[in-house]
Amino acid sequence: MIDLYPNTGPLQSPEHQVFRDTVRRFIAEEITPYHSEWEREGQVPRALWQRAGELGLLCMTVPEQYGGAGVDFGYSAIVVEEMARAGATGPLFSLHSDIVAPYLVHHGTEHQKQTWLPRMARGEIIGAIGMTEPGAGSDLAAIRTRADHVGNEWCINGQKIFISNGQIADLLVLAAKTDPAQGAHGVSLLLVECDRPGFSRGQRLKKVGMHAQDTSELFFTDVRVPADHLLGEEGGGFRLMMTELPQERLLVAITAVAAMETAVCLTHEYVTQRQAFGANLSHLQTVRHRLVEAHANTLVARCFLDECLKRHLAGQLDTTTASVAKYWTTEMQFSVLDNCVQLFGGYGYMAEYPIARAWVDARVQRIYGGTTEIMKEIVARDLFRNR
Repeated sequence: MIDLYPNTGPLQSPEHQVFRDTVRRFIAEEITPYHSEWEREGQVPRALWQRAGELGLLCMTVPEQYGGAGVDFGYSAIVVEEMARAGATGPLFSLHSDIVAPYLVHHGTEHQKQTWLPRMARGEIIGAIGMTEPGAGSDLAAIRTRADHVGNEWCINGQKIFISNGQIADLLVLAAKTDPAQGAHGVSLLLVECDRPGFSRGQRLKKVGMHAQDTSELFFTDVRVPADHLLGEEGGGFRLMMTELPQERLLVAITAVAAMETAVCLTHEYVTQRQAFGANLSHLQTVRHRLVEAHANTLVARCFLDECLKRHLAGQLDTTTASVAKYWTTEMQFSVLDNCVQLFGGYGYMAEYPIARAWVDARVQRIYGGTTEIMKEIVARDLFRNR
């Protein structure tokens, strides 16, 4: 398959390329041969996480004193890109390494960092985020899970839903109301081990796509955790979540663009080989022009993403720009993949074809991490501020 999108952005240093080669080998040897099996089983084995930890592919931006490599976010971006290009939607390393771990790095106490981060970097424990609830999705201020002071502990009661890594997680960053009367200012974040009495997992949820990535409901019935499991300040959870969300949304955008590039390359290969009316499909103007449109949109998406990456590496990616990146790239991802499926014809609808699986997996990108509608509202509030 011809690579139509050679690296031209901020992640092309010799060090980045050596690391990219390592990631590609890891995926080719440890993930691709088994991913279909994991899709049938609904999750990936814990041994894969431990292997990734051995190779230094987890929690890379975590400082060295806490078990990470202490490198910049560019290395995390490479892992996300290569996983997306391989269609490896099962191992959600980015949630663990680039969403959960930063909460601890940026807001945890020294004790919390020393307790959890080295084990996360080694893949010994797996992290997840407990935010979404049955009645509170993008509206994080509306969560109903409670955490009440009981002596020198927090007593947690409530329910979470659509929790990625939910079946396999060992540690949750949990959003709970510690002062319901204060609305968003009454939300706190707690570190909760998943072996605590009163914690239970629902059945693995059956999704339309991303079948190898486990997603679950979680239940809390008088779950007790020590008072020092509070992350940051009491009542400061909403602010912490807003601080960390730009990187989460950038991760989604990285996945979207890498998936677009792979889809166009796969489709280019297919239409130059598939025969129709005595010639290759690529000889038909309608086919050529539709693929040109997908290619052009992918090039534009890559340019915008590279700019966002540069800003983030410089510590300058703001919430509004990250929200634009998240919503626009994921909307464009689905459009591009839908056009590619169309060019594959009936084969594009067959589950054994990578383009079909990529198309199905792409749909959730416009939902998780904040829906397109919520992203637009965030941008609108900034655009029309003081107007």
